[in-house]
Amino acid sequence: MTATTSKSTATAISAAPDGLPLTITAAAEALRDGTFTSVSLTQAVQARSDTLDPLLGTYISRLDEAALDAAAAADAELAAGVDRGLLHGIPLGIKDIIATREGPSTAQSLILDPGFGTGPDGDRYDAVVVQRLRAAGAVLTGKTTTTEYAIGMPDESKGFPTPHNAYDLDFWPGGSSSGTGNGVASGQFLGGLGTDTGGSIRMPAAWSNLSGMKQTFGRVPKSGCVPLGFSYDHIGPLTRSARDAAAMLAVLAGHDESDACSVNRPVDDYVGALTGSMAGLKVGVDLSFLDWAACDPDVAGLTRDAVAVFKDAGAIVTEVKLPLWQELCTATMCGLVIEGMAYHRGDFRSRWNDYGRPTRLSIGQGMFMTAADFVQAQRVRRVGVRAVTELFGQYDLLITPTTLVPPLPVDNLDFGDLIASILTPYWNATGNPAMSIPMGLTSGGLPVGLQLAAKPFDEATIFQAADAFQLLTDHHLVESAAILELLS
Repeated sequence: MTATTSKSTATAISAAPDGLPLTITAAAEALRDGTFTSVSLTQAVQARSDTLDPLLGTYISRLDEAALDAAAAADAELAAGVDRGLLHGIPLGIKDIIATREGPSTAQSLILDPGFGTGPDGDRYDAVVVQRLRAAGAVLTGKTTTTEYAIGMPDESKGFPTPHNAYDLDFWPGGSSSGTGNGVASGQFLGGLGTDTGGSIRMPAAWSNLSGMKQTFGRVPKSGCVPLGFSYDHIGPLTRSARDAAAMLAVLAGHDESDACSVNRPVDDYVGALTGSMAGLKVGVDLSFLDWAACDPDVAGLTRDAVAVFKDAGAIVTEVKLPLWQELCTATMCGLVIEGMAYHRGDFRSRWNDYGRPTRLSIGQGMFMTAADFVQAQRVRRVGVRAVTELFGQYDLLITPTTLVPPLPVDNLDFGDLIASILTPYWNATGNPAMSIPMGLTSGGLPVGLQLAAKPFDEATIFQAADAFQLLTDHHLVESAAILELLS
């Protein structure tokens, strides 16, 4: 497999003195034209982390030596004519709830068994998705911060880093894939893995000016990932561009028998589907959220501007009302804490004080729900899937903002306020693929995102539209002024 470049590669170079590529696609070209080697690229992102990680709280653990060894191996292969594709030699971050052989995963918690990710022989193993990234020649730079067990809010009381937003350090990058989000946004790696149970890829994508894909449930195996909500969890990519996310998902997707939820069906050629056009796509957009009192005026204005790009590009845009919105979001939030409590019940009883307070308050809600509540949530999901399927009989894509507000201040975060501000849990209830892409900065210089959803296993249509949008706009290439100042 050889690298495929995009029309925007030439502009995807950082304005920082190190001149790093902003995207995986641009970096792949730089590795092949000799501008960078994988070793020099990895050393450059590590140098950024030396400066930025203490300020941004990106990493739980850095894998510097192993990363340089992998980069040297990638350079040797590329020099010998062995080309594993767009991810070959590219530095990527891994959320610290996903097992890697170099060291323990913590789930940013004092609770997780240190033996998680260890086989019967006592050796640590890679999650399936990590195996696939390594097979594609990727360079893994480290394990990134999350919220405890991928739920709740940051909690400094347990000694873990608090992530900060790359566009303004007084704000939060979103969660729970926080470190992957601010790490890509600040150029500490060029892409990474997040997880999404109620929006934990798409929220940090929106608030870190990234492209983040929650693919169809079952499309990517979850084996080797600490669970939160068994029937809601997804592992997916966070990158600057939709093209980069397509390249990553092409590697991550596909059946694996180790995951009972993994679906056995062929994987589409996501990168090959990027035609640069959205002409004729039937797009339903729900603008009713823009009239909600909670919706920030900048989010409303940027959403309308983004929809106008779709119209001007030849998409057939119609206003719609998404069915059973509140019911499906409630089903996700109830269902995931009940499933989370099934996993945590024993430790909640014996190690209550070792959990952070935000985690106790969020997962702990599952203690007050009944079997009847859980069954009812699943019934709502089934009804919702039927209603959404009927709507997709008329449309190729459904669009909303990703969040109603820009990033929240990192101090005094409230879980209830957060849930009220995001529009992501709906698609976890149905399992449809959904992606957040950048749609610009607010008047305060903070990023927000546009959410695109499609039929099950039709990620290719989302990528096609998102890539076409990014060929017409440069929102995804706008760097953080704060990061550029720190690197100057």
